[in-house]
Amino acid sequence: MERFPMASFRPLHDRVVVRRLNAEEKTSGGIIIPDTAKEKPMEGEIVAVGAGARNEQGQIQPLDVKAGDRVLFGKWSGTEVKIDGEELLIMKESDIMGIIG
Repeated sequence: MERFPMASFRPLHDRVVVRRLNAEEKTSGGIIIPDTAKEKPMEGEIVAVGAGARNEQGQIQPLDVKAGDRVLFGKWSGTEVKIDGEELLIMKESDIMGIIG
């Protein structure tokens, strides 16, 4: 896992930095799920966004997401990195399925 200081890191083009939101630790029936059996959550909060990708005319197309948005993304999306000691994901905007709320 790569390590970068967040203050000096800015994603490029149509990439975003996502912080995973914690998964539920109990089932609806009240059973506590051990850490080894938990799936990584597919919900997160956008921490930083790139400027956008260039379209065919060479113009920058801004992203639809912004820092602070809660999003849903694919199970295997993104690359895990450690920035300022925090485990985050870097992914393309196209890996995000939607904005929550």
